[in-house]
Amino acid sequence: MARRPLPRILSSGSASITRSREIARTAADSATDVLHPLITILRGLRLLAAAGRRKWAATPKDRRGPTLFLAAACVLVVALIPYGPLLAVITVMSAAAWKGRDRTPVRTGPDETEAGRLQALYEALVPYFSTADDPSPLFSHGGDWEKGFDGHTFDADGRLTSLQVNYPAYFTDSEPASRSRIEQLLQAKSGRGREYHFTWDEESNHLVMTVLDALPVSIAAQRFVTAPGETVLGFTDADSVQRTVPVLDGDTTRDAPPVVWRTGARSTEPHLLVVGQPGSGTTTLMRSIALQALQNGDIIVVEGSGTGEYGFLTGRTGVLAVECGLAGALATLEWAAHETERRLIAANRARQAGHPVPEDTKRPLWILLDRPSVLGHLAAADGRPDPQELLQVPLRHGRAAGVTVVMADQFDSAESLTETVRTHTRARAVLGPASREQIEAVLGVEPHTTPTPDVPPGRGYARLGTGPVLRLQVPATPDPYDDATSEAHRQAVLDLLPERPPAAGEAPVTAPVPVAVEAPVVEPVSRDPLVGAPAIAER
Repeated sequence: MARRPLPRILSSGSASITRSREIARTAADSATDVLHPLITILRGLRLLAAAGRRKWAATPKDRRGPTLFLAAACVLVVALIPYGPLLAVITVMSAAAWKGRDRTPVRTGPDETEAGRLQALYEALVPYFSTADDPSPLFSHGGDWEKGFDGHTFDADGRLTSLQVNYPAYFTDSEPASRSRIEQLLQAKSGRGREYHFTWDEESNHLVMTVLDALPVSIAAQRFVTAPGETVLGFTDADSVQRTVPVLDGDTTRDAPPVVWRTGARSTEPHLLVVGQPGSGTTTLMRSIALQALQNGDIIVVEGSGTGEYGFLTGRTGVLAVECGLAGALATLEWAAHETERRLIAANRARQAGHPVPEDTKRPLWILLDRPSVLGHLAAADGRPDPQELLQVPLRHGRAAGVTVVMADQFDSAESLTETVRTHTRARAVLGPASREQIEAVLGVEPHTTPTPDVPPGRGYARLGTGPVLRLQVPATPDPYDDATSEAHRQAVLDLLPERPPAAGEAPVTAPVPVAVEAPVVEPVSRDPLVGAPAIAER
């Protein structure tokens, strides 16, 4: 059947609408040009009237009468003299036109200093974006910088905040080494001490450089709105994640983009490795994870440095052990390995019998190890096994058994991490000042921004599995028993701690729960007495 042509009104409707819009836009521009003097005079009259009202309001009440009489006398004199009203109108219109003129200069391009910066940057890129065989080079010595740069913005200090670079098609933008050289050059020429984000568009041969704002450090430890099995590692840029959570930032509540790490049976990154320099905030991240894990799970803390950074957790409900010595750490990790095996066996028997999984295997168990390399050196000197060897079972089978391992160490001891730890810790975080090579060695890929040499504690990068590299700022979670901790941060951490269980023969003390905050419900966990769980908990 032959197609019937569309009605003329439908086929030509879009063209008519477009033509009408163009006619209306042209008419509006013409009217603006014609009425520009009138608009200027009206703006000036409004400004003069506002100035007169302010002057009258500032005049004292005892002087308003004489002022009003003097103004009336001047009006009477002007009205009586020849051509007085006409001259008065001309004077007022002239004053209004002068007052209402547009005094904001319209910048049509960069000033002399900014143009000099762009030309210097253009000359610096010539050796990388030009070859001798190019008949019409985009970058050449003494060339015009406008050919290589499309868009640019400067801040109040005259430094670049964004720049779009057009590079030739033969540039090897697919090689990381070539990209890194260009990024380091742009960072050095645009100003150090800032963090730059680079976006490469290989299809269009464009490079966009943007200066990133610093992540806020004012978010402290608090109860985050997350689902079971989700842990907030910190916060990142708004355009890097598709989710926000309400947080208390000082005295105000706002939405912040979090870096959420998912654990559990369906997680693809069940274990976490944190690496950083001394004082970079790795222990702060461990404390933040511990407070979040205590909402619906049990934790075991092994501290290799022996500085007592986790002493505030001792004796709390859900804290099975806090060990600082070698003997206690080995015994605790050995129990954790047996507990992982017990959970696997119990869950397997229940499934074979057609029964639901036992409740004591569902409650998450978190193993937190801070500086295990120190314990490894002590174990080697004492002829004992490395504590990392006891983590093979929790690392290999922890996802199925509900056991999560979180390790934190420093760059100078990263080589002592075993192959099992490197293989099964697919979630990674790097905190503190670090080079691009160090970050790539931990995360697997280079960061998309340029690391700065001076960063606050808790600032770094995170990568979950094969996902993108995200900037990270850990919420402030200091040791509440430290004298250097502020009162606000100390109280924030203490409010998140669970209550201590009552001692034998004491009545349980029920702390009042605020109405606005729902207290987490912690169910007792039944454990097999053969594996020594009560002894660990008592110690």
